[in-house]
Amino acid sequence: MFKSLSLKVIIFGFIFTFFSSFGQSFFLGLFNSSIRDTLSITQGQFGSIYASATLLSSFLLIWVGKKIDDINIFKFAFFVTLLLSFSCFFFSKISSITFLFFAIFFMRFSGQGMMSHTATTTISRYFTKSRGKALSASWFGLSTAEFILPVLIVFLLTITTWQNIWILISLIVLIFLPMISFTLIKDLNFNSREGTTENNSKEKNVKQWKRIEVLKDYRFYIICLNMLAMPWIATGVFVYQSFITESKDWGTYVIAQSFMVYSILSVITLLVSGFLIDKFTSRKLLIFMNIPLLISTLVLIFFDTSITAFIFLGLIGISNGFANVLGSSTWAEIYGVKYIGSIKALSTALMVFSTAFGTALFGILIDRGFLIEQISLVSFTYIFIAIILLFIVRKKLNPQYI
Repeated sequence: MFKSLSLKVIIFGFIFTFFSSFGQSFFLGLFNSSIRDTLSITQGQFGSIYASATLLSSFLLIWVGKKIDDINIFKFAFFVTLLLSFSCFFFSKISSITFLFFAIFFMRFSGQGMMSHTATTTISRYFTKSRGKALSASWFGLSTAEFILPVLIVFLLTITTWQNIWILISLIVLIFLPMISFTLIKDLNFNSREGTTENNSKEKNVKQWKRIEVLKDYRFYIICLNMLAMPWIATGVFVYQSFITESKDWGTYVIAQSFMVYSILSVITLLVSGFLIDKFTSRKLLIFMNIPLLISTLVLIFFDTSITAFIFLGLIGISNGFANVLGSSTWAEIYGVKYIGSIKALSTALMVFSTAFGTALFGILIDRGFLIEQISLVSFTYIFIAIILLFIVRKKLNPQYI
């Protein structure tokens, strides 16, 4: 399916998205209790610090992320690797609330932000006719990490301290990733593209939008409304899963077990979406991305039985699988790949921002006495409006040709 260089780029994307997990909420959350015990802080304090550090990282990503358009990809990847290694080491030295803020900031910026940004931008830029399948394979790295790392970390916490775990991660990143980058993408540049085909020739004539032009395009904001639904709603669900469990009286282990359904359906959709994108284009699939997420909010509003948890998280998993791939390929299709780094830096920053927004909004609504059904109704309203706006402009999402 893929030639030698193409396969190297995919492997690079897979590994970098896997290592981006160290800055993802699911991974950092594994150390929540250990850090709070060390610093003697409450859940609320930890959540506030986490949200504010995440916001700061999203703002910085807008500026730093665009540099990938101007720097050799190998040099950029090497810089990101050093940053991630330093961030992991810094995280092991948390000894105060101030240290915690900067540690989370570095991890969110280098891990969730820059690692995933480097991987998906490289894939989006290199591939043309197989972009969907390549992005699917790349994002499978994060799904693999979500499956493996929680169990591994829980085990390691029984035999050593959380600080030692982070030092070990820092060393692994520092030793492993530079060798991988050198082996896989040392000679990769903007002129290195997937084989010449009729599709490639057509894509070369696509107008290459600069970020300032994209910011003036109303389509960008309508697409973003849809792209950001999954991050902020899913983050709110994940962070406050205990509140949902108590509200629905599901029992301690039901939602944890239902995460298996989420993971399985997310991976299946991730793999299928790549083939669908290459066949039908991201622009045509975008309208369907959040429909499972929309249905999931209705499930939470109208049903209370424990089986609801499996259906609810399963539907979120389907939307998540679509969102991961569509979130990278859509921009390349509509705006071209020459300035895709700066465009994706902006969209990734907005995604990171939305995760902080979701955490804050859910927390505020819960503190004000909102029921989970009412919070689901707020989420439903947002998704519904976003889908309607996208439906209105769906025929105007084609790229402009020179």
